[in-house]
Amino acid sequence: MKRCLVVDDSKLVRKVARHILETLDFVVDEASNGSEALARCVAAMPDVVLLDWNMPVMGGMEFLRELGHKSPGRRPKIMFCTTQSGAAHINAALRAGADEYVMKPFDRETLEGKLTQIGLH
Repeated sequence: MKRCLVVDDSKLVRKVARHILETLDFVVDEASNGSEALARCVAAMPDVVLLDWNMPVMGGMEFLRELGHKSPGRRPKIMFCTTQSGAAHINAALRAGADEYVMKPFDRETLEGKLTQIGLH
């Protein structure tokens, strides 16, 4: 089974994402900020990280940079999942190493399609 780490400061978003991902046969772990997510990735690297942009303690972009420093070899697929819809944000995320970008709110079909695009479903 593929493993996904859902990183979002909203408990509701994590719950919805977990439900969708589990119906897609993913094992799901959660983190409420980038710092928690980094620790989870160092302990056990997931196949994909569903990553919020704006979070307290450590945001998504900072997490992405730090992950590159902590784990320069094997890196999970990164899918930003955020309300930041501007082209500048999307381009910045992709330039920083994100593999895909999905807008909130999302549904099962959208998430499944994005996971398929990055080769994880």
